[in-house]
Amino acid sequence: MEEMTFSTLDLVVFIGFIVLVIGIGTLKGRGGETSKDYFLAGRGLSWWLIGFSLIAANISTEQFVGMSGQAAGYLGLAIASYEWMAAVTLVVCAFVFLPKFLQAGIYTIPEFLEYRYNAASRTIMAVLTMIIYVGVTIAAVIYSGALVIDTLFGGTVILGVIPINVTTGAWAIGIIAAGYVTFGGLKACAWADLLQGSALIAGGAVITWYAFNKLGVSPVADLASTAGAQAIEGLSDDASGIKKFFVLNSDKLHMKLPITDKIIPWTALCVGLWIPNFYYWGLNQYITQRTLGSKSLAQGQKGVVFAAALKLIIPFIIVFPGIAAFNLYSGEMKAEAEKDAKIQEAWTEYETLSAAATVEVFTTFELDKGVSVSDPALAAEIDAYNSRVIEAAGGKETVNSKNLLGYKYDTAFALLIRKLVPEGMRGFILAAILGAVVSSLASMLNSAATIFTMDLYLKYIKPGAAQKSLVSVGRICVLCFAVIGCLIAPVLNHPKLGGIFTFIQEFQGYISPGILAVFVFGLIVKKAPPVSGVVGLLLNPPMYFILARALPTWSFLDRMAVSFFCVLFVMGVLTAIYGGKTKIKELPVSGEISLESSGVAKVAGAVVITCTLVLYYIFW
Repeated sequence: MEEMTFSTLDLVVFIGFIVLVIGIGTLKGRGGETSKDYFLAGRGLSWWLIGFSLIAANISTEQFVGMSGQAAGYLGLAIASYEWMAAVTLVVCAFVFLPKFLQAGIYTIPEFLEYRYNAASRTIMAVLTMIIYVGVTIAAVIYSGALVIDTLFGGTVILGVIPINVTTGAWAIGIIAAGYVTFGGLKACAWADLLQGSALIAGGAVITWYAFNKLGVSPVADLASTAGAQAIEGLSDDASGIKKFFVLNSDKLHMKLPITDKIIPWTALCVGLWIPNFYYWGLNQYITQRTLGSKSLAQGQKGVVFAAALKLIIPFIIVFPGIAAFNLYSGEMKAEAEKDAKIQEAWTEYETLSAAATVEVFTTFELDKGVSVSDPALAAEIDAYNSRVIEAAGGKETVNSKNLLGYKYDTAFALLIRKLVPEGMRGFILAAILGAVVSSLASMLNSAATIFTMDLYLKYIKPGAAQKSLVSVGRICVLCFAVIGCLIAPVLNHPKLGGIFTFIQEFQGYISPGILAVFVFGLIVKKAPPVSGVVGLLLNPPMYFILARALPTWSFLDRMAVSFFCVLFVMGVLTAIYGGKTKIKELPVSGEISLESSGVAKVAGAVVITCTLVLYYIFW
């Protein structure tokens, strides 16, 4: 890929935006030395801060790079289910989970489990969450941001001595995020998120506009389509960019995928995808912490519903540009694939195995849909080989499967920036992308520090610690976790991980079904005994491990659904045995903020759900 051109104007805009974000975050985060001030912004966040902060904490390079890249491939608009289903999830969380959490006056999500079950449940969830945040998500977010920096600017040397690579990029991101979080806590995060969330939406909208404009002025013969030649037939050069987009991508603008799909089969839309959604938006500390800092229940509900409305927009500014990128720059994606050693390794293996006279290795190969359209003869050849392997192996469940990619789809967003965005605006968009990484990382650091301080340090290490001591411990944790993440991040490119985003998604299956099941069961079944919470949390990891080994061809979302219902079943059995002896625990009422629900949020939430259903109807 050609080198990124970065003008003086781009540099000024880039640095100016980053300085502005850090400055605003630091300025607004100053003052207040109590744990409530530092970890929950003094419980004074308004709805508009909450809404933008939720979006900024959520969006990172996983969306800009990973989601747009998957959209450029065969998944197309189907990947938008992560966004549109999140809109519905947020509305439900605003009126089911949030009132309970704010009523109890909790600092952390694990703390709620102590009120509902027992102290052991709280500790187990706190430890599991700490392991995930420090060992996986913090390092993964740092790595993903550093990888973007290395992709765009790798090889450049700053001041003649500092090379830009994954390692230096990781430390730069870690230092920026830890800087204002250490100083100002959640309040600094929320105000920085206001700028970064706005910039993300604006930057994505700009990219979308340039992509559709380029489609409009491009000759149809120069545009690629996975729908085949029939998509281009009858399409004139003077058609608008929007018309060309919908005609060329008629096969990609659908939410429903076959049940055999390994990423988002239609069965996952029924159950599996709801599990990570409800866990992420309702029970994930680094997301929910800004709602726990709400000024009132009404403000929190308005903020969550506002974020839900923004989620409906995200596919139009990330997924659509990713799809358009394939139409415009499939040639460049193909060239990048030919230079990628990992992609070519799979092709070499196929060529070697298919040339053998007998089948000795039970590995099938799934051909990239973009290649199968342009080369149907090759597709037929690979299908014939796969049939031979399955027959020799005695069944589909006994074979491994590998992908044969003809295009490097993850370059989609970077190609749009390189090819379309003009001087000055490029600096702003890159700052917005870096801001997305920093925002997500800052939220994770703050939340991990909150869990360690309130669930572990205050409860077991130094009960009754002074407020200033708690804030100091939180600040030390932020710095320590940032350093650990920066040290781990550069090694996450190991081929055995199978891609960092795949690794993260698969890893969530070990924890999220169990945590969600424990919360849902505890809220619905009043007689659920304390032991059921402990068993539910401990049962899911080994159960998911067994399912992953026993059902390797299943989508990880379908395996999560099975885990979720198994945990619910076991908790039901324990309740039937011990529930009659359990005294119903009443949740505390803090009385610190108003718990009056918002009528405006209810109406807006109904509108959001209706719009989501309409979008699914249109694109099903």
